[in-house]
Amino acid sequence: MKGTKGRRRFIDYPRQGREGPRRWLPSWRLWLGTFSFGVLSLAGLFAIVYANVDIPDENELAAQEATVYYWADGSQMVSVGAVNRQNVTLGNVPDSVENSVIAAENATFYSDPGISFQGIARAVVNMVSGEETQGGSTITQQYVKNTYLSQDQTVTRKVKEFIIALKVSNQKSKQDILRGYLNTSWFGRGSYGIQAAAHAYYGIDASKLNPSQGALLAALLKGSEQYDPGLSKANHQRAVERWSWILDRQVATGKMSEEERAKYRAFPEPRSPAKPTSQAGQTGYLVDVANKFVKAETGLTDADLARGGYRIHTTFDKQRTRRLEKAVTDVRRQHLDPKKRAADNYVEFGAASVRPKDGAILAVYGGTDATRHFSNNADTTAVPAGSAFKPFVLATALQQQVGRAEVPVKEPEVTGEGRPADWESDFGDLRGALMKAENPPFVQAGKRLGLERIRDLAVAAGLREESMARLEQTFPLGTSAPSAIRMASAYTTFVNGGLHADPYAVSSMTYGGRKIRGFDRAEPDQVLDAGVAQQVSASLEGLGWRSLGLPGGGASSRPVAAGRTEPGDRMKSAWFIGSPLAAPGAGGETGAGTDAEGRHGEGDGDEPTTAVTMFRNKPGAPELLPMQGVGGDGKGLGTALPPKVWSAYQNAS
Repeated sequence: MKGTKGRRRFIDYPRQGREGPRRWLPSWRLWLGTFSFGVLSLAGLFAIVYANVDIPDENELAAQEATVYYWADGSQMVSVGAVNRQNVTLGNVPDSVENSVIAAENATFYSDPGISFQGIARAVVNMVSGEETQGGSTITQQYVKNTYLSQDQTVTRKVKEFIIALKVSNQKSKQDILRGYLNTSWFGRGSYGIQAAAHAYYGIDASKLNPSQGALLAALLKGSEQYDPGLSKANHQRAVERWSWILDRQVATGKMSEEERAKYRAFPEPRSPAKPTSQAGQTGYLVDVANKFVKAETGLTDADLARGGYRIHTTFDKQRTRRLEKAVTDVRRQHLDPKKRAADNYVEFGAASVRPKDGAILAVYGGTDATRHFSNNADTTAVPAGSAFKPFVLATALQQQVGRAEVPVKEPEVTGEGRPADWESDFGDLRGALMKAENPPFVQAGKRLGLERIRDLAVAAGLREESMARLEQTFPLGTSAPSAIRMASAYTTFVNGGLHADPYAVSSMTYGGRKIRGFDRAEPDQVLDAGVAQQVSASLEGLGWRSLGLPGGGASSRPVAAGRTEPGDRMKSAWFIGSPLAAPGAGGETGAGTDAEGRHGEGDGDEPTTAVTMFRNKPGAPELLPMQGVGGDGKGLGTALPPKVWSAYQNAS
């Protein structure tokens, strides 16, 4: 011990010559040394990584495999791709377009080192914490991601992006990077690159884009699913705001004069979206439904799917899809004559079949042709359900009685129909009102039950919450606008003993032979008491017979007489929802024109529930057109046509 006394240690910790807590407090030299060592270690690690990460070969986007969609029987439905891209030089891209892109995505592009430390740090923190990856990458980083890397949102890929972006920035000119970025970026509508985008949105070469059009295309780089103005009104509003901001941003950065900016006050409306000819007929609508499901389950984007290489096995039944299309076509040809009757113009049909036992979507009818009518009528949320919504009010009332029976205040007297005797006094005869198409009892039931309770049950049964209307007095009368897919799915709850399985359109999916996760199906949920579900189905049965002109109500050329809501809400759509498990039942009208049908009875759950909707929609018109006179004066509100479609579909061979 004596020989070592006073000898200075390399790391003086715990500190010599100190007593108590001070002995354990690091000195400033130790703090500085530790910090310096950490910095040097990180620098060394970075140098090693930098030296070992090479710039890989460019992705051969144009040579990517197409994405193939399959019918439920395993046969090929359609092959989509390959990548729609045409490379151009910067000489063929107007300066105004380049300026728009730089203003929108990376204002410091020409002066930065190709990376954004702040954006990298934010993305890594978000990925580690499990949150959604945020933007903030430079144009160079986005070019690297598009050209050299996968689209995986992982820390490893982000680190590679960072390193390769530094190397690319050191080895390539800014002009080469910008050219590569413009040629590989996703603009939506199946287009990679500025040239393909110019044709997709304006039908012209990139060289002919004006500053206003260029600003819109630059806006799409933020996400075409949110900014393509042709997809929805919300998209259109977002696109206008960002387009205007990009033009103003160029003025702020000195790339455009205020005088030139003043020339571009009118939004440059692009052409309507169009499907490729390979997706003609119903194919484009089927692909649309499948893609929406894939994106919801996996987090993949339209850009990912457009790159190709996926094998998507759908739930769509080839024969049922063709039968459904034929049924609509035949009814349209037999009963509508646009040249003879003005009311027969702009008539649209939408339909969907859903299997009750597991929620598989077996068939959809989205419109006359996906290449000419882009909007998918089977999946639109713009058509009010009308009295087709009333069964959910009835189910809510019956379900509440079940809840009361579980915790009774007093022993209730039960009627021969298996319900509490005071049910009538609480809610009136809703089942009779459903048959007679009377609205007041449903309005009163809404007040007694609570509109929130009705909404919650409808959502639990399968309707989307975002399709629900405002909770106003008329809510129980069907002011909500669910899609045909969701209406068919929700009605399966009535025929499936109160069990509901979420609808799905894809059974499995692979990429490069590797199975993609996210397609395992959950067991159906018991969202309604089984007895309640059967009572609702039974209540709908007679009305279904009458709607179809079959035994039980006698043949009739008119739908069941229905009550009216407010005059401005009348005659906007017609519905019919049915399942061939047992005898048909029905109920429903929108304002004064919707038939909807449900079913009770036992079955194996393989026979689908099918929803058919009809409405009039003139392109560009803000609201649906009235239904008076559709199909001829004798047809009244055209509400006899959806049942005819359903019947033709069931009887088709």
